[in-house]
Amino acid sequence: MPNQLFDVISDFIFSMQKKTELILNSDGSIFHLNLLPEDISHKIIIVGDPGRVDMIGTLFSDIRIRKENREFRTITGTFDNQEITVISSGIGTDNIDILINELDALVNIDLKTGLAKEDITSLTLIRLGTSGGLRADVPTGSCVLTETAVGFDGLLHFYEGYDWILDTALSDVLTMHLEWPDTLSYPYAVNANKELVQIFSNEGFLKGITISAPGFYAPQGRKLRLETFDHEINDKLAEFEFRGRKICNYEMESSAIYGLSALLGHKALTICLAIGNRVTGEFLEDYKSMMRELAVKVLKTI
Repeated sequence: MPNQLFDVISDFIFSMQKKTELILNSDGSIFHLNLLPEDISHKIIIVGDPGRVDMIGTLFSDIRIRKENREFRTITGTFDNQEITVISSGIGTDNIDILINELDALVNIDLKTGLAKEDITSLTLIRLGTSGGLRADVPTGSCVLTETAVGFDGLLHFYEGYDWILDTALSDVLTMHLEWPDTLSYPYAVNANKELVQIFSNEGFLKGITISAPGFYAPQGRKLRLETFDHEINDKLAEFEFRGRKICNYEMESSAIYGLSALLGHKALTICLAIGNRVTGEFLEDYKSMMRELAVKVLKTI
């Protein structure tokens, strides 16, 4: 009897652990995104600002899905006879960790059993965001296509098997160039999906390396009342060049999007409007019309 009771208790504990791995809402939707598998397209535009979802939605001929939970606002509709999903991530790679894993679960896990499907579906993920230029030749109003995202955030280090997707040579050289302290997470570099880079290659975007920072202020070299760990980091980043590529801009999400997408078998690309320039100090206060133009170009291209 004691052994049988132990087995029952063990099975109960194991079942409870499983429920905390893939969490669903009462209607069967995925926990944070509040979405069902049929709610999304296989072509997805990711934006940070929930308000940008509504802006892009005005470009659709119809919208069949509107859902929202926390910072995750989603629409799925039709643009030029194609079904496209637009979803907001909020700010930061921690939100991207939720977003990419839950989008993947919607298409590649049977939500009723919690088991991975045999046939894996590859999503096309385009981040459409804003960023700050790190060189004078990345002026405000320019659009940057991220060929490589360098993560200062450390998120990917929590996942097994990421070594094969990294551009370790780039991150090693950059780390030496910055004299990177051991107290910070080691930067990791992930390249964009080559197919998507090629598709957008004729759109006139600036191309280069993007730094994904784990914060907006000191992690991007800003000083309010607190000092930064390196007063010259932005100058060092602007000077860096590797294999003919230079660092163009700061933002806060692409390293996680590229890293998790590569590990899970999805295609990912980031295109950002530079709304500020850290060298000249210029900032675009009214950039929404430019974002709309960029959104139209991205929608037509995908």
